[in-house]
Amino acid sequence: MSPEHTEQRLLAVDRRYRGFAYEGAAMGFTLLDGILPGRGRSRRFLDGPGSGHVYMTYIGVGWAMARLPRPLWPDTRTLDPVLRWLVHDGYGFHQAYFHTERYVRGRARDDRAARGTSDGAYALRAADQGMGRALWFVAGAAPDVVVSLVDAFPAERRADLYSGIGLAATYAGGADEKELIRLRESAWEHRWNLAQGSAFAAEARVHADLVVPHCETATNVFCGTDTDRAARLCRELRPGAETPETDPALPRYELWRTLLANELSQCGGEGT
Repeated sequence: MSPEHTEQRLLAVDRRYRGFAYEGAAMGFTLLDGILPGRGRSRRFLDGPGSGHVYMTYIGVGWAMARLPRPLWPDTRTLDPVLRWLVHDGYGFHQAYFHTERYVRGRARDDRAARGTSDGAYALRAADQGMGRALWFVAGAAPDVVVSLVDAFPAERRADLYSGIGLAATYAGGADEKELIRLRESAWEHRWNLAQGSAFAAEARVHADLVVPHCETATNVFCGTDTDRAARLCRELRPGAETPETDPALPRYELWRTLLANELSQCGGEGT
């Protein structure tokens, strides 16, 4: 099936899970570009049916990169200059979810994507954010389990891991309000990293018109506000493509995350 003919099938997926379907489609078309004659399927999907789901589709590209040999990877430099780091997020999720013993229990780091894209050290941080999302699923959305998994990682990696956990807990759900409050309290030192990830999830769902009740619950707990306001803060604080990147350790994407976490700490307060 061509990228242009996927929309109706994707729209038939329940709205709670539809974003994951777009993520999978982006992964699939990227894989097809790598293993079949002809290229451009992934790009046509990203620019066409997947354009309203850019957060999820970029993650899907990262999943595909984890499966493909380096010479078959897409050129990530052609992606949105701010959001392209989500490819590394997707790569990190894949490694943690499918190779849990090595990357979660063993806390290894995989620098293949960082080297292969020449994106350097920050790519490893973005991958940790994806690993944090994977931890939410590995832990079965159980707050005590996910906190114990994070605690086993070096301290300098935990903020990025909690950002991913906040995103997954908000976007995918799986925990009720009391459990989310327990997660926030247990991760108190990193509560604004949880909030930042939660706000990103809110923006991903609002942008795709896929807001569901558990998203509202999570943004209230983590961000101290509703989903629409959390998403609006994301849009308002996002750096423009013209914002200079003078420090490789501080790309626009990281500047955005930092600004958002700081803003939420100032105006959000704790929710329920």
